[in-house]
Amino acid sequence: MQLIYLLLCVAGTALPLSQFVPWLSVQGLDLPLLLQQATSTHIAAFAWSDVLISGVAVGVFVVAEGRRLAMRRWWLPLFCLMVGPSLALPLFLLMRERHLVAARPNHSSKPTPPLGSASFRR
Repeated sequence: MQLIYLLLCVAGTALPLSQFVPWLSVQGLDLPLLLQQATSTHIAAFAWSDVLISGVAVGVFVVAEGRRLAMRRWWLPLFCLMVGPSLALPLFLLMRERHLVAARPNHSSKPTPPLGSASFRR
């Protein structure tokens, strides 16, 4: 899973920035224009409102889960929300996966079976 999360971090950075950087180089940091274009059509407003709500949900999840697991640097994905949830969420999941693997008693990369899933032989 770690490789998948890492690939999603790369895609979650490259794809949004591949659209924003050219716009930024032409328009500069014109926030009123950015907001006007982000809400200029119903589909644009739909997409941006989805990103906004997803970002808030990711932020709440990162804080709650990072603290619950006593993860180191759990706050780092919060800064990555500046790129977007498409980077912040896979980065946090990668960090969480690494934290959980390191916390296992034998540090093996094999997943532990869920509770109550022991198989009984007759």
